Amino acid sequence: MNNHLFSYAQSSVEKVIFPLPVKVIMIDLDGTLLNTADDLALAANLMLRELGLPEKSSDTIQSYIGKGIERLVKRALTGQLDGEPDANLLNQALPIYQKHYAQNIHVNTKPYPGAVNGVENMRQAGFKLACITNKSEAFTLPLLKATGLFNQFEIVLSGDSLPRRKPDPMPLTHICSHFNVQPNEALLIGDSLNDAVAARAAGCHIICMPYGYNEGRDVRDLDCDSIVNSLEDVSKLIINSN
Repeated sequence: MNNHLFSYAQSSVEKVIFPLPVKVIMIDLDGTLLNTADDLALAANLMLRELGLPEKSSDTIQSYIGKGIERLVKRALTGQLDGEPDANLLNQALPIYQKHYAQNIHVNTKPYPGAVNGVENMRQAGFKLACITNKSEAFTLPLLKATGLFNQFEIVLSGDSLPRRKPDPMPLTHICSHFNVQPNEALLIGDSLNDAVAARAAGCHIICMPYGYNEGRDVRDLDCDSIVNSLEDVSKLIINSN
């Protein structure tokens, strides 16, 4: 085991010492558990093609991922992270995108290396597991079932499960209440600013993966307790306090 894993990490909340004693592990979907970028890009380009608009590279569309489908569609239409397309165009584009994504949701999507084993190891170690994502339930559940991961989680919270979603802390505090644990007994594993902000606001621990989307930004700039290369590596940083 690498000695550097067990060291102090500075966060906006407090200094933490590894291994972290936690009871609940919450895992983000897109960019953390599953590599969905190619299918999200495919649906976006099919939408643009149907609308008679220029298609974009997969890398460009990947930089648009991170704040839900509506924001991704807005970015694909405008080519800007904070762009706002014409309202009529957006209303036309959204159902077209949803149609194409539903038809192509599992063409190229697959778990990241180590993700399946990592989740299974956490379950076998007795951690309470939750999947927490901003993706709509209509897309989340089919993806988890298609990849064989659905039954690994005791609860799945999608972007439309509650009135608010990440970066709001509501989904995280809901999970903590569901398992009857304090926020500092829960860990969120994610890949984006949304995840880091939500975890800090909720008072939960946060570990980030470097291979995700994060809107094209460097994950090392995020306020997280640690960065690991695989979900399998998370077990080196935590201990079950159940």
